[in-house]
Amino acid sequence: MNFNKYYFFLSMFLIINIFISCGSDIASLIEEDAEPITYKFGYEESKYVFEEKKVGRGDTFGDILEKQGIDYPLIYEALEKTKNDVNFRVLQRGKPYTLIFTNDSIPSLKAFVYHPTIEGYSLIQLRDSIFGKTFKKDRTYKDLSASGTIDNSLYLTLQEQSIDPLLTYYLSDIYAWTIDFFRLDKGDKFKVIYTQAYVDDTIPVEITKVKAAYFIHKGVERYAFEYETDSIKGIVEYLDQDAKNLRRAFLQSPIKFGRISSRYNLRRRIPLYGNRIRPHRGTDFAAPIGTPILSTADGTITEVSYTRANGRYVKVKHNNTYTTQYLHMQKANVKVGQSIEQGDVIGWVGMTGNTSGPHVCYRFWKHGREVDPFRQKLPEAKPINESLKKKYLNDIVLIKSQIDSVIIKNKTSI
Repeated sequence: MNFNKYYFFLSMFLIINIFISCGSDIASLIEEDAEPITYKFGYEESKYVFEEKKVGRGDTFGDILEKQGIDYPLIYEALEKTKNDVNFRVLQRGKPYTLIFTNDSIPSLKAFVYHPTIEGYSLIQLRDSIFGKTFKKDRTYKDLSASGTIDNSLYLTLQEQSIDPLLTYYLSDIYAWTIDFFRLDKGDKFKVIYTQAYVDDTIPVEITKVKAAYFIHKGVERYAFEYETDSIKGIVEYLDQDAKNLRRAFLQSPIKFGRISSRYNLRRRIPLYGNRIRPHRGTDFAAPIGTPILSTADGTITEVSYTRANGRYVKVKHNNTYTTQYLHMQKANVKVGQSIEQGDVIGWVGMTGNTSGPHVCYRFWKHGREVDPFRQKLPEAKPINESLKKKYLNDIVLIKSQIDSVIIKNKTSI
């Protein structure tokens, strides 16, 4: 073989391989330098313009789109085609929305995105093909604990620790039958283990449940553990450390939150009437107009009426022993003869009748005689059966040890 030819072909082979290698390196460098394609709401960001706005007073979906040159027939068609997928009939004032335009010399509106909550958004596409879709972010859940010593109120104690004060409402529901949340004492202590829902792993959106709670009120320890007492019906209740149901036949209050402005007092003196004794046979709970009024127990509506003194009121017969009445309502939510359950909304706080401010006057009868409900030994809920009690006491061992290990924070340690 001619050596000159051999070296020629060998040189060419090496040159070609070097060229191919260099070419691939150059290509990879080009790829590395290229901007990555990013998307927003499913649209390539480089090809569209995104305009962020907020719903103004009186704004409607149709008004917003008409201002962008979309004719009403197209708006109507879009709403009809997507009515099972999105709902833009009512837009909430102050909520954000996004207009997506084509990135052309003459931009046209491609899509509308509405963000009513941080958990997701609804999108409607108006060009090329009309479709709508609602997107919801996945939630993650974390078990958290909180504790504190009451200085003013439970709400403020939680707020000072940057804990969602809505936890107050969960605790008030759990202890609604056993603790008067209008009369918490300074120095009362609490601990709670609860589940918090998040989106994007960091943004809290909702407290979903309270797993266990502990209160020291008036020197008495009160545990509460979430437990399913009826797996067939899916009934979940709160029991204490001895398996006693925290639920009672009557709630402590006909409203969730407010303050007692006047108590049951048969020797009350009123300056407006010359400081004469005028008995007050009810308990007044002050609250803003429109606050829901709850029936404190199961029963049947016997009266829905109005008088000059009582204003608009509702009366409930619970059994042959107990009857309650709720005065000065703005509006009733029940009818005579209707059966109701404990906690049902029977009306809303108002200022009807003889009253100087918005409140509900709560009256309580026992054996036909008006009495102070806070001085009565009210019946407890039906206890759980012995076989379930044994299982319950075994099941709460772990969660009880967890809440016992939570250290109660004092205000100075926050």
